[in-house]
Amino acid sequence: QVQLVESGGGSVQAGGSLRLSCAASGYIYSSYCLGWFRQVPGKGREGVGGIDSDGRIIYIDSVKGRFTISRDSAKNTLYLQMNSLKREDTAMYYCAADFARDYCIISSQDLFTTWGQGTQVTVSS
Repeated sequence: QVQLVESGGGSVQAGGSLRLSCAASGYIYSSYCLGWFRQVPGKGREGVGGIDSDGRIIYIDSVKGRFTISRDSAKNTLYLQMNSLKREDTAMYYCAADFARDYCIISSQDLFTTWGQGTQVTVSS
């Protein structure tokens, strides 16, 4: 069973940067999508981006050019580098895994069966 643990959240001023990490433990399937999601109170969870087992990366439009997803396979760790942060990026951020396919569909969170506990990101002006 795979477990995901996020870290790296915190408070930052608008324009600043944070890097989130997601450490995976347990059996890692050869085909997967690892995704980053975020959620603010009272709203649904939003897919931010994902990387699949072939290394293809996708992002939602609102973070393109500001956020970068990467992975270190040797460390079984997923990263989300967030630059030029805006107040609207404030949310709880989660990493999640979809082991049923080798491509990412981040618009469908139900496809992701393994989730981390989340890490809070707060951006102030």
